[in-house]
Amino acid sequence: MYSPQAEAQSKVDKKRDKLERKVLDSQERAFWDVHRPMPGCVNTTEIDIKKACRMNKPIKSTKHLALGVAGGRISPSVSEADLTSPVESLKHDIDLLKTRVDRCNFKVSKAAESFISYWEQYQEYDPFITPTDPPNPWVADCPDFWEAEKIAKEIPTKRVRRWAFSVQELLKDPLGREQFVKFLEKEFSGENLMFLTAVQELKCLPQKDVHDKVQAIWDEYLAPNAPVPVNIDSKSMNITKKNMQNRDRWTFDAAAVSCFLMLRVF
Repeated sequence: MYSPQAEAQSKVDKKRDKLERKVLDSQERAFWDVHRPMPGCVNTTEIDIKKACRMNKPIKSTKHLALGVAGGRISPSVSEADLTSPVESLKHDIDLLKTRVDRCNFKVSKAAESFISYWEQYQEYDPFITPTDPPNPWVADCPDFWEAEKIAKEIPTKRVRRWAFSVQELLKDPLGREQFVKFLEKEFSGENLMFLTAVQELKCLPQKDVHDKVQAIWDEYLAPNAPVPVNIDSKSMNITKKNMQNRDRWTFDAAAVSCFLMLRVF
């Protein structure tokens, strides 16, 4: 719709004589001087927009609004002196490309390998893929599963293998957590797990109870005369002391990470 009209107007404009074109151009400039466009809009009275687009120079917009104007459009308050040179534009592009190169990109093939590895590791424990033996009592009308759990004196090997996947898997299983607590007590490190449990409970408390719980955890595990002191590095202790000045749910995150890393060593 607009393209044919523009072509027709361009043909009519070419047929006019030079003096008439100058008069029309002066009238257009006078009109736009009175009705100035909004910042960021095209203004052809200050600079030839065709020339600017042809030279492919990036254009700065008004400084007080900092509006990004694309496509070679000129802001009303921008003069030719404000236009950046091609050298500066290329330097800016180089910096952007270097930033993209340094960015960590995860390939789809690597993501697929990660998903496949996870599936291969957990397929034995997925009842949709591997049928359970004895059958699931929630699906089949057979209580053998519950009876086996009550009678069994030894921990199933399949269950123990899952504990080896990660510390989270070990602590998520009640039986695994119980066995781990017994082991930590033998190593005189049970306070680390108690501290981590208290920190996790802190994150689930109502806001009105957070302040008192933070103080209680500090007094029990991290204070100079704490009854159950935990051993953390000096950096984590300094961060925790600083966080105690403004107590919230995340006050002990640095100390919890230090304790968790020690548990992984076991």
